[in-house]
Amino acid sequence: MTTASPILIVDDDGDVRESLRELLESAGHAVRSYASAKALLADDVAAGACLIADIKMPEMDGLELQQEIVRRKYGIPVIIVTGHGDVPLAVQAMKAGALDFIEKPFAAETILESVRKALEFGSRAASRSAEAKAAQEALSLLTPRERQVFDQIVAGRPNKIAAYELQISPRTVEIHRAHIMDKMRVRSLSDLVRISLAAAGKDSN
Repeated sequence: MTTASPILIVDDDGDVRESLRELLESAGHAVRSYASAKALLADDVAAGACLIADIKMPEMDGLELQQEIVRRKYGIPVIIVTGHGDVPLAVQAMKAGALDFIEKPFAAETILESVRKALEFGSRAASRSAEAKAAQEALSLLTPRERQVFDQIVAGRPNKIAAYELQISPRTVEIHRAHIMDKMRVRSLSDLVRISLAAAGKDSN
């Protein structure tokens, strides 16, 4: 059974691309392969995908590709494939956000295990990204004053303290609070706190 999330392979060596494709497809993964980083970037990068990139490639290498993936906010995990002499570059890639690096020659089990972990990580990241987007859209419904009241509420401040901080009456805070709950379609303070955490990209669990 083929997985929905594609594995993206970028390597200028056709033999390596084909062997990786065969290995991953035999394990049930959907695979898309590219001969260059620019070819990948010209294509649509699917949410939930996982990228395997060789670190040594002409025009744009794996480290530069990984940096571009981050800049474009694709939010996909990156696995760097490296020769023994390029380990310092691979470590640099991990410090910049790559999930893993694998040295050549690599065992099939090593690649498959790394991909499994990357897909699990990518699934969680995609879920958090969707939650953050929904939370940010909910916050965008608020007026500037309602956002000020919202920030006071999720900080745990009572109506009287929030009113003092904003130089308005407690009754006005109550009215704004009711409007906020209505606009965001929530019923409790904990719901508002979860929205605040999600919008900031933090896990509420």
